Amino acid sequence: MTLAGTLEAAEAAAPVESLDVVARLLRERLGAVSVSFLITDFTGSSVVRLGAAGSVDTDEPARRITLRGTLYDDVIRTQRPRVQDDGKGSLVRVVAPVTNRGDAIGLLELFLPTAPDAKTMREIGETAHALAYIVIANRSFTDVYQWGRRTKPLNLAAEIQHRLLPASLACEAAQFAVAGALEPADHVGGDTFDYAIDRDTVQLSVTDAMGHDVQAALLATLAVGALRRARRAGADLAEQARQADQAMREHGHKGYVTGQLLRISLIDGRTEFVNAGHPWPLRMRDGQVREITPMVDMPFGFDAPHTYRVQSLDLRPGDRLVMLTDGMLEYNADSLDLSDLIVRTRPLHPREAARTLIAAIVDANDDHLQDDATVMCLDWHGTHHFQRDAATGADLTDASQASGTGPTTPER
Repeated sequence: MTLAGTLEAAEAAAPVESLDVVARLLRERLGAVSVSFLITDFTGSSVVRLGAAGSVDTDEPARRITLRGTLYDDVIRTQRPRVQDDGKGSLVRVVAPVTNRGDAIGLLELFLPTAPDAKTMREIGETAHALAYIVIANRSFTDVYQWGRRTKPLNLAAEIQHRLLPASLACEAAQFAVAGALEPADHVGGDTFDYAIDRDTVQLSVTDAMGHDVQAALLATLAVGALRRARRAGADLAEQARQADQAMREHGHKGYVTGQLLRISLIDGRTEFVNAGHPWPLRMRDGQVREITPMVDMPFGFDAPHTYRVQSLDLRPGDRLVMLTDGMLEYNADSLDLSDLIVRTRPLHPREAARTLIAAIVDANDDHLQDDATVMCLDWHGTHHFQRDAATGADLTDASQASGTGPTTPER
């Protein structure tokens, strides 16, 4: 099994059958008794086993397998395959991560008659890597993968909200790693997050539309659409904010959206920031969490005369930046210290840190959020980094940590 051969075989099949093709290849090649793909759900806290083509009943919620404390959780968290052998001569279980650029898409699980050698493990790993591209290539043609991510039915507002999020919730690059997570409230509150990587910059945004349910989702759609249109046209942060504000005033029916826009140069590390009435971000540096307090401008959509100021943000190699919505701040302070949790999750990949932060907020609110909880977690490695493993985040360069290259303008 070669990477090219696996991709070619999957492409020759119908989109809904591409996973079955990979399963058949592995059974024939490795003598696997069974092969399955488990996809992560919207929350990132569970996985769903996708059945063979024709067995998926989209009228019923997917069967959820909770990750916490399982072998699956260990594989996703470490991004390393695991072999489980009970030593009694029964089948050997192998679980490998299906990941693309830090986005944990799911897991490949096999049951083999004998323990795999190093060559077999390498082949399984390569197939899991190919499977990530197969899922990405085929998920736009079928609802099967969307079905698998829904462990509970979505109402109309939640459906609109999820379609506003980036296709991949995490990304690993040489200079940074970023991940976002969102937990809708019982009545969807209109939160969104977004990111885009250009040749010279990475841009992030977090927005929170006023109100709840479909009206909030429609306001969020308007704001995200305006921001993406301006960004894709090459507009700077000030123009992006201006166009989002104009769209809200012209079409938002007196609604408004708060937001944060962030733009980081991948050339020199300079970081620009716009705050449109949004909660301040948190930065972890040298083991301490500090609230960054830039100047705050009007939310998008206010009728009062206003402009948007582009400010410098001090971001240095080794920093972790956490951008959030106010739903992340609504919890029982006696049961959760958000800053302490950010410190304790620092060793984790941003993907796992964001997932842990969201889970803690949900637990603190007894599984019933009054407002959406959204978090984006960015690790800035610095412009001196040129090689990093996209799956594990491991540094492949010999360069030592350099001093900060971002703006030195002190924050207010």
